Amino acid sequence: MTGLTVVLLLVVLATAVATGARRWSLPAPSLLVVAGLVVGLMPWVPEVRLQPHVISVLVLPPLLYASAGEISIRDLRTVWRSVTGLVFGLVLASAVVVGYVAAVITPLTAATALILGSVLASTDPVAVTALGRRLSLPPRVQALVQAESLFNDATSLVLYKVAVATAVTGSAISVPGTALQFLVLAGGGALMGAAVAAVVTLIRRRTDEPMLETVIALVTPYASYVIAEQSHTSGVTAVIVSGVVLGSTGHQLSDASVRVQIHAVYDTVTFLLESVVFALIGLELPSAVRHLARDEHGWPLWVPAIAFTLLAIRLLWIFPLSALIHRRHWEGESRLSWRLPAVLSWAGTRGVMPLAAALAIPLVTHTGAPLPHRALVLTLTTGTVALTLVFQGFTLAPVVRRSGIALEPEHTAREEARTRRHIAHTALDELRQLGDPDELADLGAAAQAALKQARRHLEARIHQVEDAHHSDPDARPADAYREIRRTLIAIEAAELQHLYEANKISNATRRRIQHELDLEEASLRPRD
Repeated sequence: MTGLTVVLLLVVLATAVATGARRWSLPAPSLLVVAGLVVGLMPWVPEVRLQPHVISVLVLPPLLYASAGEISIRDLRTVWRSVTGLVFGLVLASAVVVGYVAAVITPLTAATALILGSVLASTDPVAVTALGRRLSLPPRVQALVQAESLFNDATSLVLYKVAVATAVTGSAISVPGTALQFLVLAGGGALMGAAVAAVVTLIRRRTDEPMLETVIALVTPYASYVIAEQSHTSGVTAVIVSGVVLGSTGHQLSDASVRVQIHAVYDTVTFLLESVVFALIGLELPSAVRHLARDEHGWPLWVPAIAFTLLAIRLLWIFPLSALIHRRHWEGESRLSWRLPAVLSWAGTRGVMPLAAALAIPLVTHTGAPLPHRALVLTLTTGTVALTLVFQGFTLAPVVRRSGIALEPEHTAREEARTRRHIAHTALDELRQLGDPDELADLGAAAQAALKQARRHLEARIHQVEDAHHSDPDARPADAYREIRRTLIAIEAAELQHLYEANKISNATRRRIQHELDLEEASLRPRD
C-alpha cells in the first residue's frame, strides 16, 4: 500500500467519522483521534511519518484563520485582562512545571524536557474551536477560551525556540534575549498580519468577481504565514491577527453572494482539514512509539502524569486569577463561583499546534550528533495531545452542563427570534414610508404591486418568528420586488450591525442572522 493510498483512505475515514460525530452529537476531534489510533495499530497499515511543513505550512494557516475569524474585536476588548494573565503567566508556568516533572520522571535532559514543556504549554485554537462549537457557552466565556488558545501560541513559540536553541547549541538561557525575541516574533507577526489584512481589504473592496474573491480568501492565511516567517517573525501570530481583523470587517468587503460562496468554501476546507489532522494525531502515536529507545518504554505512565500536571497547573492558576478579577470588578455584588474557572480549566485541551512544534524539533545538535530523546519528546507530545483530546474532549460537555453556565437552547432561540423580529419591523417601518408612488416612479408600473408583495413578505416573516413556522415563497420575484427587497435587506443588515455594536446581541447571533440575510439576498439575483 502506497503512501498516497493511505492518505486518500485517511481522508475518506476522517470524513466519515467526522460526519458520524456530528450526527451523533459527539466531539469530532476526540472521536477522530480514537479512529486514527485504531487504524495506526493495525499491522497492515504502513508507518506514517509526518513532515513538519505538512502541518505547519499546509494545514495550520487556514484552520487558525478560520478560528480567528470567529472572534470579534468587541468580545476581545471585554476579556483582554484575563487573556493576558493566561497568555503570559500560565504559559510560562506550564512550560517550567511540565519541564521539571518530565526531567524528574523521564530520561529527558533538562534542555529536552524544557522543549517538551514549551511545546505543551499552550492550548490549541483548532481543537478548542472545534470542541467549542458543540457547546452553548456564554459569549464572554467562548471569547475568553478562544482568545486564550489563539494568542498564547506566540508565548509558547518563543519559549519553544529558546528551548530548542539551548538544546542544540548548549547555550544558556538569557532572560533579556528571550524578552527581545518575544517582541520580535509576536510584535512583528502582529504587524505583518495587520499589513496583510490591510492589503487584502483594499483588494477585495475593488473586486466584484466571486471566484477571485474566494481565491483571495483562501490564499490570505498562507500569505500571512509565509510573509511573516520569511521576515523572521511569528507566522502563527500573523495569521491570527489577519483572521481577527478580516473576520470583523468581512461583511463590509463584498456582497451577499460572494460572502455566501466564501462561507461555503471555507466550511468545506476547514471540515476536511480538521477531520484529517485530528485523525493524523492518533495515527502518529504508534509510529512515534516504534522509534523509542529501550530506556524510553515507560511512556504509557509518563503521558498521564504529564497530562495531569498540565491540568493541575491550569486549575491552580485559573482559580486564583478568577478570584482576583472577581474581587476587583464584582466586590460586594455576588459570590465567586467555581463554575466558570472549572469550565475554563477543563477546556484547555492540546491539539494540532503542539504536534506541529514537536515535528519541527531538529534531528541533530550543532556538533552533528543526534538530538537526545527526540523520539521520546514526539511520543510524549503526541500521547498527551491524544489523551487530552479524548479524555477532556469527551467529558467537556458534561462538565459544562454540570456547571450550569451553558446557555439553554431556548435562550439562543429567543435572542435570535427577538433580533429577527426587530430588524424585520425596522424594514417594515421603512417600507411604510414609501407610500408616495412618485418616489417609486423609476421602478415602473409594477412598483405598487411589488410594494405590497414586499410588505406581505415582511409581515409573514414576523408572523413566522412569532409562531415558529417556516415557509418560503414559491413565486419568483419581479425586478421591482428584487430591488425593494435588496433595499430592505440592507436596512435589516444595518440594524443588525447596530444591535451588535450596541452590545444587545452576541457575535454568534449576528453572524448567523447575517448569513441568513446573505442567503436571501443571493437568491434575489436574476438567473441567466
